[in-house]
Amino acid sequence: MSKHKKKNSSIHQVFTKLVLDIFEQNGNTPLNYKQVSAKLNVRDDEGRQVILEILKEEAFKSVLKETAPGKFQLIELKTFVEGIVDMTADGSAFIVTDDEFESDIFIAPRKLRTALNGDRVKVYVYAKSRGKNKEGEVIEIIKRAKMEFTGVVKLSERYAFFIPDDRKMMHDIFIPMAELNGAKNGIKAIAEITDWPTEAKNPIGRIKYVLGAQGENDTEMNAILAEYGFPLAFPAEVEHEAEEIPDVITPEEIAKRRDFRNITTFTIDPFDAKDFDDALSYRVLENGNYEVGVHIADVSHYIIPDSALDKEALERATSVYLVDRVIPMLPERLSNGLCSLRPKEEKLCFSAVFEMDEEANIITEWYGKTIIYSDRRFTYEEVQEVIESGEGDFKDEIFKLNALAHKLRVRKFRNGAISFETTEVKFKLDETGKPIGVYVKERKDAHKLIEDFMLLANRKVAERVSKMGKGKHKYTFVYRVHDSPKPDALANFAQFAARFGYKINTKSDKETAKSLNFLMEDVEGKKEQNVLTHLAIRSMAKALYTTKSSSHYGLAFDHYTHFTSPIRRYPDVMVHRLLFHYLNGGQSANAEFYEKLCVHSSAMEKKAADAERSSVKYKQAEYLRDQVGNTFTGIISGVTEWGMYVEIIENKCEGMIRLRDISDDFYTLDEKNYAIIGQRKKKIYQLGDEVKIKVKQVDLTKKQIDFSLVQE
Repeated sequence: MSKHKKKNSSIHQVFTKLVLDIFEQNGNTPLNYKQVSAKLNVRDDEGRQVILEILKEEAFKSVLKETAPGKFQLIELKTFVEGIVDMTADGSAFIVTDDEFESDIFIAPRKLRTALNGDRVKVYVYAKSRGKNKEGEVIEIIKRAKMEFTGVVKLSERYAFFIPDDRKMMHDIFIPMAELNGAKNGIKAIAEITDWPTEAKNPIGRIKYVLGAQGENDTEMNAILAEYGFPLAFPAEVEHEAEEIPDVITPEEIAKRRDFRNITTFTIDPFDAKDFDDALSYRVLENGNYEVGVHIADVSHYIIPDSALDKEALERATSVYLVDRVIPMLPERLSNGLCSLRPKEEKLCFSAVFEMDEEANIITEWYGKTIIYSDRRFTYEEVQEVIESGEGDFKDEIFKLNALAHKLRVRKFRNGAISFETTEVKFKLDETGKPIGVYVKERKDAHKLIEDFMLLANRKVAERVSKMGKGKHKYTFVYRVHDSPKPDALANFAQFAARFGYKINTKSDKETAKSLNFLMEDVEGKKEQNVLTHLAIRSMAKALYTTKSSSHYGLAFDHYTHFTSPIRRYPDVMVHRLLFHYLNGGQSANAEFYEKLCVHSSAMEKKAADAERSSVKYKQAEYLRDQVGNTFTGIISGVTEWGMYVEIIENKCEGMIRLRDISDDFYTLDEKNYAIIGQRKKKIYQLGDEVKIKVKQVDLTKKQIDFSLVQE
């Protein structure tokens, strides 16, 4: 096709879209070519003739119908829809629309144009369908999901290509030699798409940042961060703003606050924690009750709305925890310095203070700004030692706090909260970041003590604000909500759990929670614990941030928020600002504004979790790289149409056995029963089954571990 013809065809396409848009915009009223021309301000005869031709063409394609001679109408009004591109392995895609009742729209590879995975696009939907899915083509890219990719540079003499890591990015990026930014062949880097000419097969880009040699720990960890859109450093302006904040607390500031400096206060955190954003204070009152203060770093005192610091914190929305490092939401001067509740230092806090009786009932509650002085920094292990041995610093305080926390916990479960205790795997790393061992992190009473007081503060803050305002005029707030599970997902899980002898009663939310807790207790320490816990969690809805107050199913709280970690979560900063505003008589904030921030925070939280998972996968692959050929026992942890995932019992590393590699039969997926079934011999491999595997091969770049089945 000549360039001239190509240009004409794309003009014709644009014109067709404009014509069809007129019907959409006018409620699908039947229109003739003169009326369409008038609405498009086309006055010349030649232009009107083109419009008439388009109307006839689209009628021939069954997009329009001729309702009366010369009058046309769309056959289906929803000819154009918006949605998000979800790429498949073969280069086609499905468009996930905003309408949850609408099925996804199938797009063939050639109809995608330059749309990439995650992009928001406008799609023209055909009248015909492909099975249960409608088919369509992308006509406009509304918003790119990302323009930057991590990957590997491939050089030839005259040009370079960039091969993205992202398996859903189907196109290599062409890099002109002048845009290599010093990148050598085979190096890992970040590339940015700068242009994508209409007829070009590949986008054109430039190397933005060289990460380093493949397989080096820093290179790979930074590549994971970049892949999920987390910056590798703070902008100079943000660092400068942080450095300019004075570290002296003035007498004027102290005078505005409730003084807790003389009350016993301490922090309890992991041994490797760098930032301490919560502390507990404790004292016995004259009436015999106990005053417990939950003191949270007053981050909102230091971060001014709309400052460079604030904008950067909002953009990141969360700290990211990879296997070997933390990428903080705030610069180190704040996260590890000014805001961190370090021992033997005066610190500004926002506090929730509770008077409790012997049974952990709340008698009075108070919220406001405070100043504290932490007497001691405990690790979880140190507190656990005090609880178990009865000896150590502040033993009386720790004993009583532990007893009160226990009563709060019992009450929470009695009310229908669910206890999901997954085993958290940690790696022992050498000085180069290479994994040399794996251990399971245990959650004991010391962890639960802190958790229960944090839950109490979060719940009580949310309850306090939810009571403000009346009826429709409830005060805008940031809640953490969690929907009850969808009945069919729960029914599938109950059916599966029954195979292991566990009964799930799904009559009511409370009964479901009760039987799930029995299961979680029963399964603790057993080989099927992880499989059942992950499946149970998968059957649950996802927790998210929103201004629309509803309950938290997993915790069985009517109102819940995140108040206790503003150093590492932006929603907590918003909660501090709103609570302080309302405690001082402020009017209800703009719900639409805060809802947008909630949606962004939820999305970034998911990205951070995905990045963390990706770093774990990388370390698992790195750990097993030296174990190729070794045999292990594992549990089937997932099944798909191309293979089954197996988690090694000994070290919790997960890999895949591909179905094509199992040679004794032809196996297919039985999705409903989470099983793989041999077609001739009917041998069944089911989720939760124990199998023997051999480590077949490890691909560090793809973070993939392949196993082969050792058949008895």
